[in-house]
Amino acid sequence: MGQIVAAMATVHAPQLFTRPPSEDPAQLDADIAAMRELGRNVEESQPDAIIVIGSDHLETFFLSSVPTFAIVAGETSRAKFGGRDYNLPIHQPLAEDLLDRLVKAEFDLAYSQDAELGHSFAAVYEWVIEGRAIPVVPIFVNTYLPPLPTARRCAALGRAIREIILSRPERVAIVASGGMSHYPGTWKYPQPAYDFDWWAIAHMERGRHHVLINLTNEQLDEVGNTEMLPWMILFGAVGNQPGELLTYQPTWHHGHAVMRFIPNKKQTPGTPEPGHDYEFRNEGGYQFYKHPDPASYKLNKLIYDLRHDAQLRLRLFENTRSLADEYGLKPKEAEALETLKDESIDVLRSLKSHPLVEVGAHPLGTLMCLVVVQAEARRRKRLAEVTK
Repeated sequence: MGQIVAAMATVHAPQLFTRPPSEDPAQLDADIAAMRELGRNVEESQPDAIIVIGSDHLETFFLSSVPTFAIVAGETSRAKFGGRDYNLPIHQPLAEDLLDRLVKAEFDLAYSQDAELGHSFAAVYEWVIEGRAIPVVPIFVNTYLPPLPTARRCAALGRAIREIILSRPERVAIVASGGMSHYPGTWKYPQPAYDFDWWAIAHMERGRHHVLINLTNEQLDEVGNTEMLPWMILFGAVGNQPGELLTYQPTWHHGHAVMRFIPNKKQTPGTPEPGHDYEFRNEGGYQFYKHPDPASYKLNKLIYDLRHDAQLRLRLFENTRSLADEYGLKPKEAEALETLKDESIDVLRSLKSHPLVEVGAHPLGTLMCLVVVQAEARRRKRLAEVTK
């Protein structure tokens, strides 16, 4: 009989890889130390496979096709971010059985053999699995391009995954990558909902996951937590198992949390009992993350391509206008594209939308492009100083 031997939820912020000057290194180091503690928990639990549940940041799945859920079931799981590449073995019998039986259970999962995953998975591969010879099963959930799966649907998927695991012979660990409060690329980026995070952590420490599972996606969007949907799948798999908070780092733009949910382990909550329900504004609809207007497709395609093509980034620095013309950008889009080269962190800390977002770029795609382009700008600056 199979068994879930460990369950964990972790941050995956790109800044852990790029370490820009805007971040507090001590906070990033605390995150990495906590993730490595999860790795030791994985090793102690001796799993035969690790199910890694993560999201996408318009890296793997672009606007051409965005699945609600997907399983990667090739020979290996490829992930790439921040100049680092990963190629981990996939536990194919488990992956294929999950795919087959979840579809029969009426979950419409997409299937890929060669999806190249982004930093949501790369962070787990780097600091949790960290070279351990344990095969993985990557599961993707859409968190940024509505319509999104509901938290309840994600929890139902987790329960179905649990039933399949229990019917098989393997010992399985589950790692959910995502959360907590942040609004990447939007005007609210420097104002995370820390109060929601602590409220949610208090419930997770007490195993009251149903409180979070019953939230709407509009509410999760309001508090910058649609990336908790992978965690909702984990909650469905572990039931009411209380969690243990290893670290919570309130960076200037993001609540970084690392938690573990060790089966049958009693926990003493480290946070106060929530005195009341969280008060949402419930203004209706998504405020921060919608799928882009098709009229802005060319702009979003260029932003996507810039993240993946070093030669294209070189051309951005050398002749931005020519690149804009090649992609057929509108005049206002071409003008906003120039701001990608601005290294000022005030652009990110401002309570205004980025100029690219104002003209139709997806907020998250814009921020992720900024991370890559500005890292290139810093590299060019260092090179210029060396060659003086």
